[in-house]
Amino acid sequence: MLWRGGRRSTNVEDRRGSGGFGGGFGGGGGGIKVGGLGLVVILLVGWFFGVDPSALLSQIEGGSVGGYEQPANTTPIPQDDEGAQFVQVVLADTEDTWSEIFQQSNATYQPPRLVLFTGRTATACGTGAAAMGPFYCPGDAKVYIDLSFYEELKQRFQAPGDFAQAYVIAHEVGHHIQQLIGSTEDIERAFGGGGQSGADSASVRIELQADCFAGVWAYHANQRKIVEPGDVEEALNAATAIGDDKLQEQGQGYVVPDSFTHGTSAQRVRWFKRGMESGDVNACDTLTAKTL
Repeated sequence: MLWRGGRRSTNVEDRRGSGGFGGGFGGGGGGIKVGGLGLVVILLVGWFFGVDPSALLSQIEGGSVGGYEQPANTTPIPQDDEGAQFVQVVLADTEDTWSEIFQQSNATYQPPRLVLFTGRTATACGTGAAAMGPFYCPGDAKVYIDLSFYEELKQRFQAPGDFAQAYVIAHEVGHHIQQLIGSTEDIERAFGGGGQSGADSASVRIELQADCFAGVWAYHANQRKIVEPGDVEEALNAATAIGDDKLQEQGQGYVVPDSFTHGTSAQRVRWFKRGMESGDVNACDTLTAKTL
């Protein structure tokens, strides 16, 4: 991926040196919701399996949304921090893509902010934990990522490459797009609400649409000549590696479609490719799709 020298987004917060928490959480119950994903168990069921991380977060911290305060201490992105610079460039490219698409509908794109953190950090959805993997919080319209996840993606899931890493960011931005256009709510209303699992659940349809939106971004990135030979294969390899069926087979030796939350490897690849081949948001209609 030809990312070096690209525009860097200013919508990035670096909390890696701030201790992670700038505000407290109110005590007491109350559900919290994260849109979007032992420590290994949380990683698998959180981001990869698509279980709503709010349930995990509430068990970890018992926090509530009401007590959230914006962390005050963020640090400037170091000039020699290649990992952070990569994230800035990819996020900027998603901003360019979605700004153009929204303009075609006479709308203004409001981009998400992306938060770099280490370990844990406060979010409007509860405490974000690195072990959950990257996730999107609709409560503050932010994407959260601990960059150590990329090493996990490379080593544990055998999905290396910078375009695979970019796909992860584009997928989470896809959840932000869903919030902006209302498709998350539409799919949940049509298919039994959030928190459900199963091969034809709202969760699967939401995640596959986010994969398709990531593909739409990849289409436009290719138009801007920043996609190199082998990049698409990296993204498809990542999509394959985190399919529900493959993860379940690796984790427990058998597949349970009733517990699917993200879709199979083949489905994730298919919907990413649909977005990338068409570049058309309308091709990502998982709400009315008869076959996923």
